[in-house]
Amino acid sequence: MTRAGATPLGGDRCAFRVWAPACERVDVHLLEPADRLEPMRRVERGWFEATLDDVPPGALYRYRLDGGEERPDPASRHQPQGVHGPSRVVAHEFAWSDGGWRGIELHRHVFYELHVGTFTSGGTFDSAIDGLDRLVELGVTTVELMPVAQFPGERNWGYDGVLPYAVQDSYGGPEGLKRLVDACHARGVAVCLDVVYNHLGPEGNYLREFGPYFTSTYHTPWGDAINYDDAGSDEVRRFFIDNALEWLDDYHFDALRLDAVHAILDRSARHFLEQLAEEVAELSRRRGRPMHLIAESDLNDPRLIRERDRGGYGLDAQWADDFHHAVHARMTGERRGYYRDYGRMEHIARALAHGYVFTGQRSEFRGRSHGADPSDLPGERFVVAIQNHDQVGNRMAGERLSELIDAASYRAAAATHLLSPFLPLLWMGEEYAERAPFPYFVSHSDPGLVEAVRKGRREEFSGFDWQGEPPDPQAESTFASARIDPAQAQAGEQAGVLALYRDALRLRRERPALAGAAAAEREVELREDADTLLMTRVADDGRESLFVLRATPADEHGAAVGRGARDQGGAADQAGSAHVSLPPGTWCVLLDSDSIRYGGGAPDDGGSVTDRIALQPRHAMLLERES
Repeated sequence: MTRAGATPLGGDRCAFRVWAPACERVDVHLLEPADRLEPMRRVERGWFEATLDDVPPGALYRYRLDGGEERPDPASRHQPQGVHGPSRVVAHEFAWSDGGWRGIELHRHVFYELHVGTFTSGGTFDSAIDGLDRLVELGVTTVELMPVAQFPGERNWGYDGVLPYAVQDSYGGPEGLKRLVDACHARGVAVCLDVVYNHLGPEGNYLREFGPYFTSTYHTPWGDAINYDDAGSDEVRRFFIDNALEWLDDYHFDALRLDAVHAILDRSARHFLEQLAEEVAELSRRRGRPMHLIAESDLNDPRLIRERDRGGYGLDAQWADDFHHAVHARMTGERRGYYRDYGRMEHIARALAHGYVFTGQRSEFRGRSHGADPSDLPGERFVVAIQNHDQVGNRMAGERLSELIDAASYRAAAATHLLSPFLPLLWMGEEYAERAPFPYFVSHSDPGLVEAVRKGRREEFSGFDWQGEPPDPQAESTFASARIDPAQAQAGEQAGVLALYRDALRLRRERPALAGAAAAEREVELREDADTLLMTRVADDGRESLFVLRATPADEHGAAVGRGARDQGGAADQAGSAHVSLPPGTWCVLLDSDSIRYGGGAPDDGGSVTDRIALQPRHAMLLERES
């Protein structure tokens, strides 16, 4: 059966197929290369089909519904004139050079999340290629693109997409995206795409005119939910699953990040996510390379990532926001909004030990118990970050963590992130403490919608008690302010941060106890002073690593409050350093976040230690037991 949309058949023949049960009649209005109107044949279950001659790749068309309004194809692959314009026939032929690419295993993912429009001054797929070599040098194994499905205008985070199959024209369209993926694979780098299957944006969203793509049975923050379990849901599920398979197969993506799966509402016996996981696993088997599904969810529900034969949905991994919240709240001292549930060192310890902080205990922010125990799952099933587009961009001014805390705290937070037992996700620019903010931005054409977005952003921040006005989302200057500048990493404090990131990721690759998130058992100990934790990891070959983090509480400005140690390790000196006792043995220092090399004050000589080490108020160290 021909898939939805316009499918070139060769010889300038093209098959058109659209699901439109809300319509009695659908016509294809061809605009280029010649203007003509062609009727479609209605077939079973509300589908309309037509196979036409003289329709080469590149032809422009719309669907005319019941002789009236003309709309883009819901499965359009390209919208060269925007979300309201005609669709373009796309042939998925491309001169791929990645025939030898075999993908990467789950535990090897080191994600680098980027927004195509602000990653470079050019803001396109092609210009992003110029930044790949520095990511390889950094130690990144997987580039993660924020959504690229067609959205209104030229400036958007991507979560206002309305045509899930169409590649954003202002970024370079389908051909530009394929060039970027091919260039990544040529460098040994996998590519992950952020896809949005929980809602569509408000402008250019014409799906209701075709059929029951939405249901009023459930309400989401974006309005009626996408219809995954009501009448007509078989075709809706097929629409989005085929979309996922197309990204992986025709565009050669290696992984998909599934946005906010807690808003994919489905009470059917076979949940949409389970069906998606099954079909992606089958495609992966046929193509002979790993393909991974990674869920974003705030439910702390391990069923998402448990195997299907153990009662789970079979997704490969999930974003674990508890890790971010625990580190952020401890380092910044923030306690507003959802940060009220975090802030103690025991929260970081729980995140490192379990993957979640909340595994069933009461959340004060939610006013109820939250989460379940995921301790039967290996560390590679959790993706963690100290920054990402959400946690930076959903602040009122879009400030990065590097603007909220001092340099020593930032280095300690980074080391905790990069040397955790989980899959790290870096937010573009964090590897050198980028200064540019990442505020929310749009370029809608409807003035009423623009004003609604402005009002919504102001209301969203009320729970955090932030002062002032958020940047205007519609202003081009807001978008321009988000562009990163890697040249910042060439000198000074930021060069030291970059060196720390490179060294930590190298150690993660090379050291047996760190080389795979599932390669080592781990034990996390919180010391009696409640400022210090130790995490021990033992590799299969017996090699043992020890990660030590000291993070004293933060004052109201995010600065560390130096205080003396109260554990069995000894006393503190006047500058706030503390001596921390080590497990018996001789330990080699592999990384010290306070090293001069990284911008700190400690000698850069590594060496061996026994008994105890001195740690500053915000300080992390990685050690390995000498045999």
